[in-house]
Amino acid sequence: MRGLVALVCGLLVTSTAIAEPPAQYGSNPAAAATFVHEGVTLYFETYGSGEPLLIVHGNGGSIADVAAQIAHFQRSRRVIAMDSRDHGRSSDSADPITYERMADDLAALIDHLGTGPVDVVGWSDGGIEALLLGIRHPAKVRKLVAMAANLNPTTQAVHPETIAAFEPALASIPEGDDATPAQRRERKTFELVFREPNIAPAALAAIAAPTLVIAGDHDLIRDEHTVEIFQHLPNAQLAILPNATHFVPYDDPATFNAVVERFLVTPFVKRDRAKDALDSLARMRASAARP
Repeated sequence: MRGLVALVCGLLVTSTAIAEPPAQYGSNPAAAATFVHEGVTLYFETYGSGEPLLIVHGNGGSIADVAAQIAHFQRSRRVIAMDSRDHGRSSDSADPITYERMADDLAALIDHLGTGPVDVVGWSDGGIEALLLGIRHPAKVRKLVAMAANLNPTTQAVHPETIAAFEPALASIPEGDDATPAQRRERKTFELVFREPNIAPAALAAIAAPTLVIAGDHDLIRDEHTVEIFQHLPNAQLAILPNATHFVPYDDPATFNAVVERFLVTPFVKRDRAKDALDSLARMRASAARP
């Protein structure tokens, strides 16, 4: 789904000096580099040090959209963020965009940087790419976070009012000779969400990496579809954030980042629904019986 976030940077004035302004995520030469995959020049930025964390933006967006996540996680991790092909500062591709191609771009970035397996946080289309990375390149992934991902573009996965709102938006973008290069790019990326993804729920069984599935309780994605994704993953946790929309990583980054960080730093334990509940009940009863 589409995303647009503007990061505004200011100067901190003190009694003795003016501090350096914050990094302009998505437009920071000091952190930037490029590499070429399948003839596409892909722009990425890296921040911080420590265990690698790859953060993936959504449709129509760029690295700037995940500024709040970069700013938070770079304190303890080596954060990597890339503009998807036909997005941001990455170049356009000759072929139609697919989520599989974008997931393969992420795998190529991991190889280019030589990081070994990484943790991945993907939002919206980025969440779809994170799931496909786990399916197509499992050795490159340690833990996955998929925020507001969907497996198909139909009303089985997406609320009908979402599609109803997006259709006129797509129709308003000029095409053909009347379109500017920016409009042709916009239409190309926007059309993607009407025809893809097309991932069978059973395919998620191939993802061995511990996975956190997140959505807002007022998301563009149906709650039942988010639960379906969770239920088809072999090693998964589920978080439905209260009073939150598809844009909770931007609207409430403190809550979103805290949930993600807790998942990333806590050793994954695969729960047994009945056994674990009975074990907790026994401990609770034993504690209550103590004098």
